[in-house]
Amino acid sequence: MSELEGCALVTGAARGIGAAIVRALAAAGRDVVINHTSETSARPAAELQAEVEGRYGVAALVVRADVSDFEEAHRLVEASIERFGHIAVLVNNAGINRDGLLVRMKEQDFDDVIATDLKGVFNMTRHAAKPLMKQRYGRIVNITSLSGVVGQAGQANYSAAKAGVIGLTKATARELAARNVTVNAVAPGFVETDMTARMKPEVLEQLVDGVPLKRMAAPEEVADAVAFLASDKAAYITGQVLHIDGGLGM
Repeated sequence: MSELEGCALVTGAARGIGAAIVRALAAAGRDVVINHTSETSARPAAELQAEVEGRYGVAALVVRADVSDFEEAHRLVEASIERFGHIAVLVNNAGINRDGLLVRMKEQDFDDVIATDLKGVFNMTRHAAKPLMKQRYGRIVNITSLSGVVGQAGQANYSAAKAGVIGLTKATARELAARNVTVNAVAPGFVETDMTARMKPEVLEQLVDGVPLKRMAAPEEVADAVAFLASDKAAYITGQVLHIDGGLGM
């Protein structure tokens, strides 16, 4: 396969980091599949589709599917292949958070985060792996988090899921390498998203003060790292975790 043959499938892509990743891959000339999960994300997903098709001249497909569901993840992969013939790039970005102290955390809050943030990555990789291996070309980029590297108080569920993504990344990188499929992860720190915008200003200021570069990342900075790992410029990189955290994880 040539570098730009086949689409890029991005999960959880209607807003924030996911939408920035779609734009970065479309800007590189890649057709894209925009996955979203709910009625509330349908409109921004459709708007993103129109934007990238109009601005970059690529084709875009919107698919609503819950990646935590094994069969829905399969349907998402199949729809992408049916539309574009091949998946060249899979970006596992979909994620949720249900923060709370461990001693107060509800079992359902733990299960929900693990189901989307970790099992969702397994589901998508499991269904995409065979076609990627068969075509002997593929780039998988998983979005983990600094929380999965150092742990965060109040995020036992999220930290556990994102740490699991790192282990899954390294294991699948070993399994798929012989078929020219690379698997890497990107670990953002604090990023300017809707979630951080809802934080109390004094809390946010305190968090940013702990970052050596004294600012949060823009979603585009995470997206640019993903686009690099998804390109043939990163053909000899696999099983790695790239930190986009302003030095916070040093």
